[in-house]
Amino acid sequence: MNIHDLARHLNVSIGTVSRALNGRTDVSDKTRQRVLDAAKAFGYSPNQSGRSLRSGTTGMVGFMIIANRERAVRGESFFMTLFDGLQASLAERGLDLVIYYCGTDQHPDTYVRRIIERRLVDGLIISQTSKIDHRIDYLIDAKLPFIAFGRSDSGGGHSWVDLDFEGVAEQSIDLLFAQGHRRIAVATTSDDVNFSHLYVEFCRKSLAARGVHLDDELIISESMSEAGGYRIGEKILALSPRPSAVVVVENSMAIGLYTKLHEARVLPGRDIAVVGFDQSPTQGLFLRPSLTQFHVAMSPLGHWMGEHIMSLIDTKQNGTSVIAAQKIWPMDIVLGGSSQVQMSHSIPIPTEL
Repeated sequence: MNIHDLARHLNVSIGTVSRALNGRTDVSDKTRQRVLDAAKAFGYSPNQSGRSLRSGTTGMVGFMIIANRERAVRGESFFMTLFDGLQASLAERGLDLVIYYCGTDQHPDTYVRRIIERRLVDGLIISQTSKIDHRIDYLIDAKLPFIAFGRSDSGGGHSWVDLDFEGVAEQSIDLLFAQGHRRIAVATTSDDVNFSHLYVEFCRKSLAARGVHLDDELIISESMSEAGGYRIGEKILALSPRPSAVVVVENSMAIGLYTKLHEARVLPGRDIAVVGFDQSPTQGLFLRPSLTQFHVAMSPLGHWMGEHIMSLIDTKQNGTSVIAAQKIWPMDIVLGGSSQVQMSHSIPIPTEL
């Protein structure tokens, strides 16, 4: 059945059926309900392509993730919980969420251009921003409503939301410093995602505020993976004197670090303090000892993204000025056994296993 058949069945005009299905206010509640009931009974749904051509909109919001940003896209529970909140928010307005997966053989700049040039979405959320991210500059020029999930040196007045890396660094360093740790390693990713740069910068500032200089040898960069964490463990054990504590930018790396430390019989929580930084803390809870880490409420974050991207879309369609939002999303520390190492400065830091 098409819209003509539905209109004939109801003995109303095609325009009345279209306005009723689109929730227009110039159709009575009684007529709208008749149309909706008949559409449901006959299994009719409007042709989205036709609607898009007529209205100039797609009813779609895209979320772009990048496969070659290592572990940043391999935390399925992280993104799925985010998508759940985002889709719930969009559904309230009858919009759909579409995930665009930029594969390892595709360049992110080219990929985002293809999405926009094909007019596939009304708004877009990009993730895994790099320090210089040309996608942001392109989207600003294209005047498409968008949100960057992550800060960048590109752009400026655009909307973005990011996790509270400064707060995480401050809480981590404060916890370790209060326990007497002064030689603290910072384990970060070798990838160019901007949060890696921010995390190191904020750790450095937190240490400096307490009179501690972060030596370059204590900044250890590896791939954001279990294997990368294992190599970080090798590098930490090779340092002399060995750091008494390490903060890790992502929990898959903490898993590899734990493995190497256990092999060397250097136990987290006893011989070295470890503080992780994860988007969802369940992974670290199953390490032994449990990992001190951070938790973020992902579903509310997704809901916020949905509300804001819809406001940006409305702003464009109404021809009003854009009101950008730049938001830091808080994270809460979850204490585990891995950070319970008390130091005494009267006792030398051990250099041998």
